[in-house]
Amino acid sequence: MPHVSATDPAFAALLLSSHLRLVGRPLWPAHWVTGQQAARWLYEQAPFGLLAHDTSADPLFVYANRTAQESFGYSWDEFVGMPSRLSARPDAREDREALVRAVTRDHRVTGYRGVRVAKSGRTFWIEDVTMWDLMDARGRIHGQAAVFRSVSPAQRCGRTCTDAGGARHGDMP
Repeated sequence: MPHVSATDPAFAALLLSSHLRLVGRPLWPAHWVTGQQAARWLYEQAPFGLLAHDTSADPLFVYANRTAQESFGYSWDEFVGMPSRLSARPDAREDREALVRAVTRDHRVTGYRGVRVAKSGRTFWIEDVTMWDLMDARGRIHGQAAVFRSVSPAQRCGRTCTDAGGARHGDMP
């Protein structure tokens, strides 16, 4: 996938149209008029984290909106080009890889919840996650995107992470 800017209208259109096509509902009710407005809103104001990686063998992040940057503690320049597997702790990468494989097989997964790791080493849950293929109208896949609508602290992270209720990381429906 060629380099995209944070507010690239063509990339925003791919994010929005592929989500609608594969998930069956809009990523967010549209309240913008132009593609540029949509791109700016997704990057600067969206109340959810939005990430995308390419199709390489070890997928690299190509997009991270400001909410995702704040959650993970990386700047745009640090995020873009980083292997997406590094968003999870080593002991949670198998769960993350299972999610990626499920999306590759089914083109989308909803209801995922998993532990991720910030630049600082702090662990946290991403919750209410939908991940889908970045598929254009011709069926060509350009990568995968994920939206997470909630974040909460992970507790008791030794070999595994649990939340206050004792749930483990990587819960997939």
